[in-house]
Amino acid sequence: MKITTAKSAGFCFGVQRAVEVVYKEIENGGKVYTYGPIIHNEEVVDELKQMGVRVINSLEELKDAPKGTIILRSHGVTEAVYEEIASYGHDIKDATCPFVKKIHKVVREQSEQGRYVVIIGNPEHPEVEGIVGWIKKPADGGVNYAVIMEEEEAKPFSVPIGQKLCIVSQTTFNYKKFQDLVEIISEKGYDIFVLNTICNATQARQSEAYQLAKVSDAMIVIGGKASSNTRKLYDICKKECENTYYIQKLDDLDLNKIKSFRNVGITAGASTPNNIIKEVHTVMSEKSFQQLLEEEEVVKISNGDVVEGTVLAVKEDEIILNIGYKSEGIITRNEYTNTPNMDLTTAVKVGDTLQAKVLKVNDGEGQVALTYKRLAAEKGNKRLEEAFNKEEVLTAKVSAVLNGGLSVIIDEARVFIPASLISDTYQKDLTKYNGQEISFVITEFNPRKRRIIGNRKLLIVAEKEKLKKALFERIEVGMKIEGTVKNITDFGAFIDLGGADGLLHISEMSWGRVDNPRKLFKVGDKVTTFIKNINGDKIALSLKFENQNPWIDAETKYAVGNIITGTVARMTDFGAFVELEPGIDALLHVSQISKEHVDKPSDVLKIGQEITSKVVELNTEDRKISLSIKAMEAPENEKDETEASGEVEVTEE
Repeated sequence: MKITTAKSAGFCFGVQRAVEVVYKEIENGGKVYTYGPIIHNEEVVDELKQMGVRVINSLEELKDAPKGTIILRSHGVTEAVYEEIASYGHDIKDATCPFVKKIHKVVREQSEQGRYVVIIGNPEHPEVEGIVGWIKKPADGGVNYAVIMEEEEAKPFSVPIGQKLCIVSQTTFNYKKFQDLVEIISEKGYDIFVLNTICNATQARQSEAYQLAKVSDAMIVIGGKASSNTRKLYDICKKECENTYYIQKLDDLDLNKIKSFRNVGITAGASTPNNIIKEVHTVMSEKSFQQLLEEEEVVKISNGDVVEGTVLAVKEDEIILNIGYKSEGIITRNEYTNTPNMDLTTAVKVGDTLQAKVLKVNDGEGQVALTYKRLAAEKGNKRLEEAFNKEEVLTAKVSAVLNGGLSVIIDEARVFIPASLISDTYQKDLTKYNGQEISFVITEFNPRKRRIIGNRKLLIVAEKEKLKKALFERIEVGMKIEGTVKNITDFGAFIDLGGADGLLHISEMSWGRVDNPRKLFKVGDKVTTFIKNINGDKIALSLKFENQNPWIDAETKYAVGNIITGTVARMTDFGAFVELEPGIDALLHVSQISKEHVDKPSDVLKIGQEITSKVVELNTEDRKISLSIKAMEAPENEKDETEASGEVEVTEE
């Protein structure tokens, strides 16, 4: 027969603390009382009774009792009971479990703020009765709390719309059932503050019992019959393993029922002494008590030690580890990761193995405070140091945008990338990088001063130099090339060619006239140009493709004597320039506007006005055309005189 005892079985921290308080008072001598059974285990209570400890079950009973020390059990009491006991003159030792006292504090504060308190638990359990007694009653004397144990109670639950709720739990309640009941209440749409107050040890014990029952042929659950948490362990095991037996002590165990099973698991409630668990295990395995003690020798740990443990339970903000020590190890969210508000249930699962570093052997609540992220950061720093020495390129997601730069995390080690080293150009808005993966190199590594500096600019510059070299190796004058408009100025547009920028000057944007480059292009436009000139690392671009040159067929379209139509584009004192088509302007001299004398062209013409005139001169070599309206009106002999006189002269270049 293989026998497996759950590592979390037996006294939890709160129970152990309460029992130790009683034994210490017995050693001090004098009358010792406990308000109610110190724990829900008859064996322990009977043993203490034989040692002179008297159980007080009511305040009336305490009034006439000789003065002594009264110990408040781990379940806690109401505020009113606490005050009345104090009034009797007894010395009070409060052994209330710290987890329970935390609930008292929460319900007091939340009820004072006007919230309606919902307690998930057994209304008849002394812990729940004590919690109720710390709820601040409203001024009108109404009821401002409810205790819910089953779905049948949660479904009809109702409070006035607008009433805020605070939900807490009995520390020994079933975690899965707690979640189900909270979900039912949450669906009603109230403003709810939920605090999972189920004890870590309880959750770990239930989780471990569940896992053990799944792989066992039979389960032995040890604990007092009045123990709520033991009853829950039995229910959990029974669902997974049909052959589950609930016993209070060894005498209750029928060995004949389990002798045929190959795999038997043992778990125990929080109020079950270790000696009873060991006694059951010893008898079942036929080993001596001394052998069992030797096998269960607990490891010794100190602050700063690196330990390895198995995940027993996971909450959104906390991980519980079995590290082979007498207490569980706790990793809070802040000690697991630098990522804000991470849900730890998405990062680890029950059964996972983790390494962690001991922060405190006792965190004040009897558990071992551990850190995962600091150990990971130490490993991460070694990784970064190696990358720094090898000039290795690292890639990580930006975890935060800070004043003056970005923060990234490599194996929980932080790297700061200053704004000046993020890019080779000024970056006004750094928020666009938040959550983005970026690559960088470590250019400064000094973990003692917490200066680990990343440099992304270096990679960008190096990549651009590589692309630039490749670009200049393949381009030549006259080549067509596609690029993206990167920047626009009054004198032209800079085109990103994939490695270098080329300048498309305003004079090269069209065969026609361009007044404002921004009317033709916008940043991000794709444009195909050709390379007009390469001078060192400067590239001049042009859109004036020769096959689109309007002067190619000008001799035919604008032959002398042709009547043509154009638009007045601009004027001077000596004449008006008429655009015949984009890229071709002709001069209408002031003397050729009319037979009548015209002082200035603006006296008779307007910019944008369409006019019809005759070509009187064409010089394709110098790309000059002269027009005349007057020639269309004058007799032939006068026209000849006009042409002979040489009055028409094109001076624009």
